[in-house]
Amino acid sequence: MSEKKTIVLDLTGCKNLWELHERIRIAFDFPEWYGKNWDAFWDLMWSDCEAEMVEIVGENTVQEEFLPEFELMHTVLSDVKKERKEFGWSFDYKIIS
Repeated sequence: MSEKKTIVLDLTGCKNLWELHERIRIAFDFPEWYGKNWDAFWDLMWSDCEAEMVEIVGENTVQEEFLPEFELMHTVLSDVKKERKEFGWSFDYKIIS
């Protein structure tokens, strides 16, 4: 049995939206031209991401003003999970405090 490819997205102490997307770019190894928005995240999750599991760390350390952004990120990840399942591909994510 092969081990799932896992990406750890560490958001501990993230201070602004640009930094959030930069951490996403680095964790997912997206190209420099990553658009740093949720549409670009969705696009690259389909074209440039082979991960089967995403572990999100440190959400509880970020200011409350980030909650709407996290909701958008979770929506994208949930949509990716649903879409990949329709194609028979494995994908999931979990939030680790």
